[in-house]
Amino acid sequence: MTVFEMIINGDIPSTKIYEDDVCIAILDIAPRAKGHTLVISKKVYPTIAEAPYETIAHMMDIVKKVDQKMREGLNADGTNVIINNSPASGQEVPHLHIHVIPRFKDDGISFFPPSTEYADGEAAEYGRMLKI
Repeated sequence: MTVFEMIINGDIPSTKIYEDDVCIAILDIAPRAKGHTLVISKKVYPTIAEAPYETIAHMMDIVKKVDQKMREGLNADGTNVIINNSPASGQEVPHLHIHVIPRFKDDGISFFPPSTEYADGEAAEYGRMLKI
């Protein structure tokens, strides 16, 4: 059982800001910024790949509502919307969840390491490998 299942079941306390039959939204207990929210599917899907489209679409609708509340209630200048998808990406709990992090001008928060560069012809090769 994941920690998120225990939160959903009420076994672990949380600060819940939204709940319906598909998902809940809670404040992260280790926030990158105050107000950092997790939108969590009620059914366990380890990653976005296993979740049905309808669940993802609904969760993104809730993410939009959380984003709006952060802009209105916290006067956030923007938000980061992040899904860590598998342990290699930093996912710590194998249960689909979306981070919504309020951002403020000059808050100093950084999520990304320095960028990399493609060698000559390498971008075209990656484009071929990723073409849908």
